[in-house]
Amino acid sequence: MRNSWSNHNLYQRLCRKKTISNEVEPGKEKLKRVLNLFDLTALGIGATLGCGVYVLAGTVAKSIAGPAVVLSFILAAIVSSFSGVCYAEFAGRVPRAGSAYIYSYVTVGEFIAFFIGWTLYIEHTIGSASVAKAMTNYLDALFGNPQKQYLKKYFPIHIDFLAEYPDFASFFFVIFIALIVAWGVKKSSTLNKVFTTLNLLTLATVVVSGCFVGKLSNWNIPKNEIPPGVDGGNGGFSPFGWNGIIAGAARCFYGFIGFDSIATTGEETKNPKRTIPLAIVLSLFFVTLAYCSVASVLTLMWPYYDQNPDAPLPVIYANMGMPIIKYLVTCGAVFALMTTLLGCLFPIPRILYAMSSDGLMFKCLSSVNEKTKTPVLATMVCGVGTGLLSSMFNLEQLVEMTSIGTLMSYLMVCICILILRYKNNNIVSQDLDNSEVHIFYKWWNASNSKLVSTDSQYVSRVLILVYTFAAFVFSICMTNVDGREGPLQLLLIIMTGISFVFLLISLFMLCRLPQAIENLTFRVPFVPLIPCLSIIFNLYLMMELNIKTWMRFGIGILVGLLIYAFYGIHNSLEGDTQRAINDKERKQETKISN
Repeated sequence: MRNSWSNHNLYQRLCRKKTISNEVEPGKEKLKRVLNLFDLTALGIGATLGCGVYVLAGTVAKSIAGPAVVLSFILAAIVSSFSGVCYAEFAGRVPRAGSAYIYSYVTVGEFIAFFIGWTLYIEHTIGSASVAKAMTNYLDALFGNPQKQYLKKYFPIHIDFLAEYPDFASFFFVIFIALIVAWGVKKSSTLNKVFTTLNLLTLATVVVSGCFVGKLSNWNIPKNEIPPGVDGGNGGFSPFGWNGIIAGAARCFYGFIGFDSIATTGEETKNPKRTIPLAIVLSLFFVTLAYCSVASVLTLMWPYYDQNPDAPLPVIYANMGMPIIKYLVTCGAVFALMTTLLGCLFPIPRILYAMSSDGLMFKCLSSVNEKTKTPVLATMVCGVGTGLLSSMFNLEQLVEMTSIGTLMSYLMVCICILILRYKNNNIVSQDLDNSEVHIFYKWWNASNSKLVSTDSQYVSRVLILVYTFAAFVFSICMTNVDGREGPLQLLLIIMTGISFVFLLISLFMLCRLPQAIENLTFRVPFVPLIPCLSIIFNLYLMMELNIKTWMRFGIGILVGLLIYAFYGIHNSLEGDTQRAINDKERKQETKISN
């Protein structure tokens, strides 16, 4: 260890913030600013609008929500937009490479920043691996599963938590996409726009054809017309009721994962403070429009209870005698998977580059190729890691691990937005004393003060902690209350009620506290309501995941914490800067005392 622990206590080290200048000297920028609003919006759409648009709507409609899958997508879009606008405000605050990692480093502190950065790395790496796995599974099935049959016969893997066979095609496909990403940001962006355009044209073909051959009667099928032995619910537009719509929204939420890729391009974007927030909002809007349109025509063209859960659109067009559109849709699914993989893989080296540039990750990962102006080594390291994951794990395992990483990232971003909104940025402020007379005024802001103070900042952070903990308890109880009986179920109901009361009280108290007045390009509206709703939705969805997913995620987080404890905290450039400043101050104090 280069530095003694006596220089700073542990708390000061974990909470130190990164200081950056708003302007970079000409010629000093490592990454090249070439991306515009169209590039970023295409990147967000490509990363988000993947194979799910061809599969997810049919799966949810068949046995979860029926034709009301359209409402499920709208609800999922609203929940996703809560996290999306939080990302947008962060991007406007700190337009640098690294997404939420760099935002939280500048505004909250080093340990939280590393935790978010490592979580983002896990999220995007596993997400890319799942897309690559889906791509090779889809193509292999299209040709009669030759790879699966051969590798299961000659290279079987007899380990429970791994795949049945090593998916070599998936590994090499990831390496191929990683080479494209390393080739140059503008080149990979151009290729992404081409694939995204082809994907959107395919979806437009689906929507237009569905408008001509769809029947409104498929949205109102009576229960007595549902074939015997088929689980079609009660028929009608919402055959499985409100619970089916909510359950469908939870499943559809994962179709919106990917827009945060936009936030990693802060140092490669023209006018990032304006462009990044706008691109996030636009990509979410277009993705929601695409999902709802496809879900609508899908359930209008064919009865919801007879949808094919694996490949609904090709099967529908085959049944309707439209083979040309069937093959177009098949090609569109391939383009969708390629754009999603490109969009998922694109941000990973940017996150490692940002963390490495700050000394929190190994220095070699921050090197930028002079010709391509991209972090080539970090890109290839990410490509190899992603390829190994995609070749060794099943698709279901990868999808669940992607979900928990994404939800954790969204959760941390929303908490950070709350912290920043109540932060005391005033150089001079008058705080109330600590006498009992002023406790009521301090905690309930009975004086209706509009100025943030040290006291109100402290109260806000306590309330944010209380709200997050109450949301955690509420989510655990809600996800387990139906599966329990007797005294345990009664206890869970009581705990649900108590935690709900704490949620309401802490939210009300936060609403009364003054917020920081800042000149930002984009601000999250209705704070603290939107970030608080996002916190509870993200926690609830995380509690729906199984224990094995939590264990795998926990192992990944443990590896990251070990890297920070044994490398990052001792090699932090911000730590070196602060130590140099402290040494200089001590020398000056020594001279004065002498």
